[in-house]
Amino acid sequence: ISNADWYVVLGGDGHQPATEHGNPDIIYAQSQQGYINRIDMTNGESVSIRPQEGIDEPYERFNWDSPILVSYHDPKRLYFGTQRVWRSDNRGDSWDAISGDLTKDEERLSLPIMGRVQSFDNAWDVLAMSTYNTVTSLSESRIDENILYAGTDDGIIQFTKDGGKNWTKMTVDNLPNTPSSAFVNDIKADLHDTETAYVLLDNHKFGDYKPYMFKTTNGGKKWVSITNGIPDGTLLWRIVQDHVNPNLLFLGTEYGVYISLDQGENWHKFSNGLPTIPVRDIAVQKRENDLVLATFGRSFYILDDYSPLRDMTEEMLSNDGVIFKPRKALQFNQVYGGTSSDGGQTYYANNPQYGASITYFVKDAPASMKSKRVKSEKAKKNGDIPFPGWDALDNETSEQKNQVILVVKNKDGEIVSKISGPLRKGVSRVNWNLTSSIPTTVKASSRSSRGWRGSGGGIRTQVDPGVYDLFLNKRVNGVVTEIAGPVELQVEKIRRGTLENPMAEKHEQYYADLAEFSSKVSEYQHRFEKANARVSTYQRMLMQITSNIPEASKSLYELTETMSMLEKKVGGSEAKAEIGEKDFLTISDRLMNARGGWYPNSYGPTQLHMQSFDIAKEMFKRVKPEMDAYFENVIRVGKILEEAGAPIVLD
Repeated sequence: ISNADWYVVLGGDGHQPATEHGNPDIIYAQSQQGYINRIDMTNGESVSIRPQEGIDEPYERFNWDSPILVSYHDPKRLYFGTQRVWRSDNRGDSWDAISGDLTKDEERLSLPIMGRVQSFDNAWDVLAMSTYNTVTSLSESRIDENILYAGTDDGIIQFTKDGGKNWTKMTVDNLPNTPSSAFVNDIKADLHDTETAYVLLDNHKFGDYKPYMFKTTNGGKKWVSITNGIPDGTLLWRIVQDHVNPNLLFLGTEYGVYISLDQGENWHKFSNGLPTIPVRDIAVQKRENDLVLATFGRSFYILDDYSPLRDMTEEMLSNDGVIFKPRKALQFNQVYGGTSSDGGQTYYANNPQYGASITYFVKDAPASMKSKRVKSEKAKKNGDIPFPGWDALDNETSEQKNQVILVVKNKDGEIVSKISGPLRKGVSRVNWNLTSSIPTTVKASSRSSRGWRGSGGGIRTQVDPGVYDLFLNKRVNGVVTEIAGPVELQVEKIRRGTLENPMAEKHEQYYADLAEFSSKVSEYQHRFEKANARVSTYQRMLMQITSNIPEASKSLYELTETMSMLEKKVGGSEAKAEIGEKDFLTISDRLMNARGGWYPNSYGPTQLHMQSFDIAKEMFKRVKPEMDAYFENVIRVGKILEEAGAPIVLD
């Protein structure tokens, strides 16, 4: 997601927009003080739909960020808040007020500021300020279209159960331990129960930073505080409810995100990976089960697929390990396009990782020696911290890290893939890229000689669509224990190419042969590199020999010539490579092409790729005897040098 994927839909200060349900081409956006427009995304045109007072009515009061709501029950129906609630059934082409003034309707210049009412001759400037005594939050029941809630900036909660014909008023000082001045930041009707609703209040403009959050379960007759787990001094901005599990709530606060698994009875900090920043708005992308956060000054954040949180129970979390049911993994070939030459100001945000996102829970994980020591030292606070001793510190540095290992098996019980990670207590997530690997070789060193690159590392192929089983293991002090599984994962291929590969039936055996041959080539690559390193060492040792100098020198000269000749046969001309001149395709080049080229695809190897494989085998067949003779000569010359007084060479 780059800067080019974002665009401004309306001028003015930014405010919360709304989108017509089921029709993303129609959106609603506003600038400050209620200047709302309907925007047609197909042509970019904006139509002003700001409601206006009648000829004999007092002026309409709009909050700086007036609430806009698209109805669950009719996508053409809108609700909009001023000092009253407006309703439109034709996307804002006309409006009807469905309430009277729901606020205290005060003259704000007569209200005390800094302890007293101020003179009119003071420095007043309210042109660019929010109007007071306005509706700040609206909510509609997803179950009953007649139930609406409204909250105001002057401490009033109003609700109707007959579509606005009658409203019930409650001032916030009727809530437990709540001042009358509290601002309604958010009010939400429960998505699953007509009698339940939630309200968040904010009194920081009066120097009061307490968290105020209440819930009713009897249609507004009684409200109870639900702030258990929220630290004092935490302002609350937005609450949203999961559309599947009524007990799962998310809360945006001044210092991050909190979740509740029991409909607000208890709250838990849920901000790992987030900066400490006000989360002013939260939304749920229902199709993908993604949680979307808007922060004050630190961009947007998306938690991909939070659905495992729905399944968390005390009983489940008493198990040693749990694999949560993953959503279907969509398989496709990732196509990379565009340009990376847009200048230094371009910003790119990451897309969700390709493949299967797998969430799991580990009940207990042993702490490392170092973490135990650090924890005990922190507990001493201002006291002396004893030196742990050299043996203890050595044990810390040599301690092997414990692991969690997620194993993917097909329905025949065969291991398809393994994904490892650090063993941590609690909920973690790993990603499987929907591939399997046929192992070839792995080098202890990552360096490769010219002409040999790409022959090791395994042959990776896309797995077949279907159902796989997931198992969770933990590895502690070398002992591997299975703690969860099996849990099924479905892999579905969502794109198929126009063409079918006529060689498809040969691919399985072809990949096995390619892996076996690549292993052989990698083995010779490694032996060649070690032999060349010895020859380079021999050259440095030549000045240290004290006897048989002519024979030793001549033998080393001939060996070095052989090394240069083989390097040219395997890797091409060093002089051409220096200036980028083209040269013949090496064994490595042929093997790279045999794997399918640079770009992964689902079509698979063609006859051309298989021909490249055959040529690589023939090239290796020709050079192998010369390599074997070279390896023997390296050992022979080494013995000559040792007998002439040179030191023993260690690999």
